[in-house]
Amino acid sequence: MPASRKYDEETRARAIRMCQDRISEGNTSKAAAYREVGELLGISAETLRGWVDRVLTDGRHRPDSNEAPADEIARLRRENAQLKRANEILKTASAFFAQAELDRTLGQ
Repeated sequence: MPASRKYDEETRARAIRMCQDRISEGNTSKAAAYREVGELLGISAETLRGWVDRVLTDGRHRPDSNEAPADEIARLRRENAQLKRANEILKTASAFFAQAELDRTLGQ
């Protein structure tokens, strides 16, 4: 029977992301980043080091950045255009209903 895991995947991913962020800032050494994050989350620095090393050796990237930057920019531009269209529709509908309400109150 496999050993139970003390930390769930969400906690592991968050801890890895926090370590990688601190390391990428450049102000902190890897050991200090593991120690700081470990103290914040109650996880040993050695455990964090193992998790981060495993992510790096497996060739996986950060959990929140599965897309290539160009793909992400294209996706965000499409989403932005869609939101702008929806906003225009809502503005037009709002003006229509405001005019209808004004006509209704003046017609009484």
